[in-house]
Amino acid sequence: MSVTPGPGASAPGPSSSRRHSLHRREETTMHDHRRLGRELSIFDTDPLIGAGLPYWLPDGAAVRHALEDYIHAVERRAGYQHVYSPALGKRELYEISGHWSHYGDDMFPPMELGGEQLVLRPSLCPHHAVIYRSREHSYRELPFRLAELGGMYRSELSGVLGGLTRVRAVQLNDGHIFCAEGQAAAEAGAALRLIRGAHAAMGIVPVRYRLSLPGSGGKYVGASARWRKAAALLSEALDTAGVPYEPAEGEAAFYGPKIDVQIADGAGRETTLSTIQIDFHQPERFGLEYIGSDGARHRPVMVHRSIIGGLERAVAHLIDVHGGAFPPWLAPTQLVVVPISAAEVPAADALARRCAEHDLRVRVAGPERGSLGARIRAERLVPYQAVVGAAEAADESVAVRLRDGRRLPPLPAAEVVARIAELVSAHSTELWDAPVPAR
Repeated sequence: MSVTPGPGASAPGPSSSRRHSLHRREETTMHDHRRLGRELSIFDTDPLIGAGLPYWLPDGAAVRHALEDYIHAVERRAGYQHVYSPALGKRELYEISGHWSHYGDDMFPPMELGGEQLVLRPSLCPHHAVIYRSREHSYRELPFRLAELGGMYRSELSGVLGGLTRVRAVQLNDGHIFCAEGQAAAEAGAALRLIRGAHAAMGIVPVRYRLSLPGSGGKYVGASARWRKAAALLSEALDTAGVPYEPAEGEAAFYGPKIDVQIADGAGRETTLSTIQIDFHQPERFGLEYIGSDGARHRPVMVHRSIIGGLERAVAHLIDVHGGAFPPWLAPTQLVVVPISAAEVPAADALARRCAEHDLRVRVAGPERGSLGARIRAERLVPYQAVVGAAEAADESVAVRLRDGRRLPPLPAAEVVARIAELVSAHSTELWDAPVPAR
């Protein structure tokens, strides 16, 4: 997957005066992001770990795990096979891929070990190319789809680091499709559908779609005819999907054009979250082949795609968009049980166990944490508050307060828990999908 720029990398290109303006707005927005992320106990940093290397706190890890589970399931249903590959590679690997010559300034220095130079990878695509060529493939296997949620690393300058948006270690939702040229546009279109579905589930609205094309200079590799062909295939995917897009010269990866799905923070500063690229270059560099129906060897096309991008940037944007009030399936705590008094604590604990059996993230806010009103206010970002009084404890019912202020009438606890679990499992952005009686 491209990191020049790609998921987790800011979009370069504006004039120097506009860059200055954007930088000033970024500082204000990023200050809010860093503050809110810490207040929500999503992440933190420590000088002993280092700049640009945030760690995930339990609530942040819960959000991240939810995204990981979601994207793994989506990819499995779409025919991807998941792999794991090392975060290190020999320098030679990146010389073959072209990263060493075209992206070397943003890579960490090599580590000498046993007469070899090992490098923290700036991208997962060289590893996936090697995985593909480790076995012989027939045209019957194509498209051959690989996916991985893995780490990539870049040597960012300390002055541009901040929060979860600009980091030195990125956990990237990456994937590569090896296919015949005639399949490439359809595969790019399928990836585009996955991206749009994921953004809808996350409550994210892109500001625009960009067809990133090469510019002038020696940054780009390969014959111009291949670039034109790749750009035409991406345009076909966008046109078929009916997605408006804007061409942007000078924004392509060094090995191919790409679709960039742009998001913006509260100040209007754009970054790239999700990408799709068509690459004729690396299959040639790595000598990738498949056996065609004619029995001859043919070169596959490599379609790079990232559905939700880097997890750090994705969560940063979720914080910016939702202000901590995440969709129920992403919320660190999905349901909080609030017993009115100590007498209802056993019933609250039983309800919490029932929720956990349905794989809901739940906790009990007992009376030791203050008055009923104080506890409800403290849990205002939790999608569902289940208040348990004497009547509810006696008949195993629950009175649910929705985060948006609506209240459900007392309902059987089993019914409420099952319904919430269904909404979460469906990755719905709705708190409740049935009419709530007026009070």
